[in-house]
Amino acid sequence: MDVILIPLLNIISTVITIYIWVIIIGAILTWLVTFNVVNTSNRLVYVIGDMCYRLTEPALRPIRNFLPNLGGIDLSPVVLILALILVRDIFQGLVYGAY
Repeated sequence: MDVILIPLLNIISTVITIYIWVIIIGAILTWLVTFNVVNTSNRLVYVIGDMCYRLTEPALRPIRNFLPNLGGIDLSPVVLILALILVRDIFQGLVYGAY
């Protein structure tokens, strides 16, 4: 059973880490577009921003509905990253506990 379970948990942990980086890239790109450092008329910037939005918005929308409105500050990426780190650490604990 450990032959299948440990690599599967490692893959899940890696996917969670990649998703955390997508959230971070999306947040930074949003700031850069807001402050006119980069422009969405550039096709590459638009594609990367759209990809990050489509990947992260389904997870961020319920968190935004739950959190209170703080004006221009969006804390939903921070909440999601902390939740994903918790889940990733649980999976890594299961992996290291299996050895």
